[in-house]
Amino acid sequence: MDPLLLLKALILGIVEGLTEFLPVSSTGHLILAGALLDFNDERGKLFEIVIQSGAMLAVCWEFRAKIMEVLRGLPSDRAAQRFALNVLVAFLPLAIIGLLFGKTIKAYLFNAPVVATAFIVGGLIILWAERREHRIRVESIDDLSLADAAKLGFAQALALIPGTSRSGATIIGGLLFGLSRRAATEFSFFLAMPTLIGASIYQLYKERALLSADDLGMWVVGFVAAFISAFWAVRGLLRYISTHDFSIFAWYRIAFGILILVTWQYDLIAWGEH
Repeated sequence: MDPLLLLKALILGIVEGLTEFLPVSSTGHLILAGALLDFNDERGKLFEIVIQSGAMLAVCWEFRAKIMEVLRGLPSDRAAQRFALNVLVAFLPLAIIGLLFGKTIKAYLFNAPVVATAFIVGGLIILWAERREHRIRVESIDDLSLADAAKLGFAQALALIPGTSRSGATIIGGLLFGLSRRAATEFSFFLAMPTLIGASIYQLYKERALLSADDLGMWVVGFVAAFISAFWAVRGLLRYISTHDFSIFAWYRIAFGILILVTWQYDLIAWGEH
């Protein structure tokens, strides 16, 4: 295996892991990193599915105790049944809207101005959400109602707009709906599980013709890098929000959105080729 290709896999895996669960949009970062590394072709798109799976597995591992508790309790525990139903209900809006309008969204919204605007607007919304009075109704993810889950599901569906950030939309939506920072953040992690698993299986099926045993080494490196970096990103975020708000991510999003506009305006990054 080409050492340079393995290095690219390592870098992209780290980028995916660090950005997938932070409110900064992994999509925009992978486009930028892929363009800089000349890895935005069809093979690169398949690779993104693999490293996304690595990041998702890290969340499953971090919350394995809660997952096992829910799975064991599903036959008879009403709390476990309610939690599983909440995740399912919150998952459905993005899944249904994505299946109905996914191709149209990719055809018309996947361009630099839209991505940059989503970054900047998302940053401004975070700043607004952090400056308004935050009345907490829901301290724990176990206290979520079915209505709360449905609202969070529609918030997550906004992430179909490139650059919005799936985790960002869910977390900030949670804050606006009265969830504590920890509850909103943790629920975004649990909601990521069916979302990323479903998306990965669907995309892997669509791109199955590109599967090749020759790329196994690259996949392993990227998968492991995404797993490790996502694991530390999730733990770091949970520690960070215990004493800080999300404003730093808002300013980062605004700066990154400006970077996208500059690189697009001067043809420095091939944003339209992703």
